[in-house]
Amino acid sequence: MNNGAHKYVDCIKKFSELDPADCELIETAISARKFAYVPYSNFAVGAALRTKCGKVFSGCNVENAAFTPGACAERTAISKAVSEGYKEFESCAVVAYQKDTLTPPCGVCRQFLMEFAAEDFPVYVARAEDPPNEVLCTSVYNLLPNGFRNFK
Repeated sequence: MNNGAHKYVDCIKKFSELDPADCELIETAISARKFAYVPYSNFAVGAALRTKCGKVFSGCNVENAAFTPGACAERTAISKAVSEGYKEFESCAVVAYQKDTLTPPCGVCRQFLMEFAAEDFPVYVARAEDPPNEVLCTSVYNLLPNGFRNFK
């Protein structure tokens, strides 16, 4: 287990206060969100992950009339990366739009992120605005403490 030690502390920051690379990751997630296929919920989500070597993979949610086979944006982005041989990530951004709240990854996506988090990495959650105002700065381990995995 990670023994409760968190490298990252949850906080809200202004988008303008973030590192340019983190802003770029959020902007990539916002762009990916535009391709979401959401005819049932009309709730579009975009995600982007940066690999340890700096390559960025993005994804959007894709719904299905049967609901269960749909894919969340985070899982789409991770699957794209894994299918191209990348399994180590250094950061993630997730964007959606709800007027009064930020929308962090769902439980399934938190577990999916945990699968590829040999080390904790930051997760940035923002509203899909241009530019976003507030950003929740958290991490995989903070989103899913003691997640299901074999810790080394």
